[in-house]
Amino acid sequence: MTSPSPYRQLRAELESLTTEAFRPELSEIDRLPTLEIARLMNAEDAAVPAAVAERLPQIAAAIDAVAERMARGGRLVYAGAGTAGRLGVLDASECPPTFNTGPGQVVGLIAGGPEAMVTSVEGAEDSRELAVEALDALGLGPDDTVVGISASGRTPYAIGAVEHARALGALTIGLACNAHSPLAAAAEHGIEIVAGPELLTGSTRLKAGTAQKLVLNMLSTITMIRLGKTYGNLMVDVRASNDKLRARSRRIVALATGAPDEEIERALTATDGEVKDAILVLLSGVDGPAAARLLTRSGGHLRAALAAVEAEPRPEDGRSAGVV
Repeated sequence: MTSPSPYRQLRAELESLTTEAFRPELSEIDRLPTLEIARLMNAEDAAVPAAVAERLPQIAAAIDAVAERMARGGRLVYAGAGTAGRLGVLDASECPPTFNTGPGQVVGLIAGGPEAMVTSVEGAEDSRELAVEALDALGLGPDDTVVGISASGRTPYAIGAVEHARALGALTIGLACNAHSPLAAAAEHGIEIVAGPELLTGSTRLKAGTAQKLVLNMLSTITMIRLGKTYGNLMVDVRASNDKLRARSRRIVALATGAPDEEIERALTATDGEVKDAILVLLSGVDGPAAARLLTRSGGHLRAALAAVEAEPRPEDGRSAGVV
């Protein structure tokens, strides 16, 4: 008796996945008016935030674990293939300008390398070895975090990344869009966002992609909030690398301090354009170098630096004031 074709087995596996389920009620969608198709897609997308909401406790626990390690100097590494990999690279690439993260602090790995961002690299997603090689090139350590991303939850590249990272002692997160996925099972923190079958059968760049983007937004943004990269809801670590961001920097300082434009310009000049330092100068009255020292001592947390200034003895106390 001949053994079953591997493709038959793969087909059976795909048919068992929620993200691959066929929806007979949409079998004539191509015959609908464009507006009706748009309404259907919009209604489908509206279900995604609710699916994410069901997993908020798991997401929050993962974020706290990531932030704890990054506070010790660890890195956040995303690993995925196809749409999932591209979303990870996108989130990583937006952290330096938004939060002034250092080179290599947030990394996106995609199966097939940079070429796979714009074109399909055949077979790359099926290789666990490629994931191992990419992680070994980073010199992964116990303070690092690896987030495997896969809509199906069964992509070998993502699972291989998580398994290898866990073996090296790194924190691991598995983000999938099917329940009981091998990826979530392989990770310390499994996050499964089940938003239901796609509008187009198996097109996981749709609801699954949206769900992954929402979760990655949370992972990076809330981690950066925990690391002191914001002051309230202001991006005080923004890197002013172009005219738009320079204008945004001045607006952030104005919103945080209420200072007039002339004072804002002086404070930014005194702090070499560092938004967080300029806010501390304006709110506390310390000079630029003192602001930098205070922020270093407080681990970059502006509120903690402001509290340290408040705790400093005042001249009226009969003791010396100032930060050294």
